[in-house]
Amino acid sequence: MGDTCCVPFSLGSIMSLIVEQTKGGYVRSLEIGGNVIMDWESGFFIHPNEQVDYVCKQLRLDERLAQGYNAIGFSQGGQFLRAVAERCPNPPMRTLITLGGQHQGIFGLPMCPTLTLSSCDYITRLLDNAAYAPEVQSKLVQATYWHDPIMENKYRLGSTFLADINNELIINEFYIENLHKLKKFVMVQFLNDTIVQPKESQWFQYYTSGQNKVIQPFTESKVYQDLGLDKMHRQGKLIFLGVEGDHLAISKAWFIQNIVPLLLEK
Repeated sequence: MGDTCCVPFSLGSIMSLIVEQTKGGYVRSLEIGGNVIMDWESGFFIHPNEQVDYVCKQLRLDERLAQGYNAIGFSQGGQFLRAVAERCPNPPMRTLITLGGQHQGIFGLPMCPTLTLSSCDYITRLLDNAAYAPEVQSKLVQATYWHDPIMENKYRLGSTFLADINNELIINEFYIENLHKLKKFVMVQFLNDTIVQPKESQWFQYYTSGQNKVIQPFTESKVYQDLGLDKMHRQGKLIFLGVEGDHLAISKAWFIQNIVPLLLEK
């Protein structure tokens, strides 16, 4: 949200770091829509379903990924790439790494990077008052993973993205089967996060239904079974990492020590 794929001072620097640390490994940094303007707009205004479809087509066309690939998603890109794993098994995703991904959604949007204060206020009001209106769901990305724990039924029926990939309306066995094909599913939580509310969503946890204070234990959540995460947990495929700092505040040293080895595994 509020970034593009390849600018050298943000995700472009991560791409360069991975190439360096993997001694020339191939990295495909995904640009939605084929140009920097559309890529930036996609973070706010292109529905995740459209983005996932676009990415799946791009991955299938990339011959260098045909035998499989590792995927890294930053912030909302984490749940978007999980949707790619669930919906698009070819080419096969091996390891999924999400840094600050909101796997159970959000219930609060305190900052909107690169938007004016008035635009951010407007988006926040839309989410607070009309997140599940069809026109808002179709035009605002953040509405598609807005998860109101007080009105769970309204969320499940109104969400056009998150409720689907979390198997909250129907149990999609295709999603479960594809997710189980991952060798590892790594979730990184920023322990001092002031952007993602609640921050525990980054570890697939969320508020106990009916209130927005108490976090439900991961293993007691409905999605734990409905998405087959219980089996992945028993198999040791789920990896939970915590890092001190605010949202996406990771050092180069931490990334090299904790993330790069996952990319080098055979």
